[in-house]
Amino acid sequence: MTDRMVLHYAETLMPRKACFVARHLRSPVDYRAVDLGRGEHKAPAFRGLNPNGKVPVLVDGDRVLWESDAIMMHLALAAGSDLWPADGRGAVEVQRWLSWAAHEFNPQAGTLYFEHVIRPHFGMGEVDAAADAAARKRTRAGLAVLERHLSGRTMLVGDRLTLADVAVAITFPYAAPAGIPLADYPAVANWNARLEALPFWLDPFPDTAAAH
Repeated sequence: MTDRMVLHYAETLMPRKACFVARHLRSPVDYRAVDLGRGEHKAPAFRGLNPNGKVPVLVDGDRVLWESDAIMMHLALAAGSDLWPADGRGAVEVQRWLSWAAHEFNPQAGTLYFEHVIRPHFGMGEVDAAADAAARKRTRAGLAVLERHLSGRTMLVGDRLTLADVAVAITFPYAAPAGIPLADYPAVANWNARLEALPFWLDPFPDTAAAH
């Protein structure tokens, strides 16, 4: 591993995960902002790093990683952090929630984020009412799953922060504008308050002047 890694990011949902973990762990990372509005993610040079044309991307020496969960895991392993548990049982539990976030919860909560945060930010027109209504119903179903699991628990896996918490709750900083009804689920709201108390959770992106 080289002395410094490079994390290509934009101030959007999936890069938020990678930036939070990097800052939480104080990883040796240089940040490179990618201007999505100008289409920098579609440029040939960037697609040479990630053929999908998406952020985040982490470059660690001759290794190039895309997909935010893989980047989080790499950062945790490089730091020897228990954000990714060393024991097999704990790792399986974290992976279960990473998969649930990717396939069940975040596609729904992420639609609310897209409709109410991304659309207005990039001038993409009015909210898709049908998509919004369907995502809102399914987001509530996911929040009910979390409410049952978190009752009497501090974090999703054990009593310490793991990558599971980061992945599942990554839309929550946008709950107010996106209309994600956290207040209706007390255990989820309490968990969210614990996350908000963490340094960098609400402000994970590097200072613009420090990112180049």
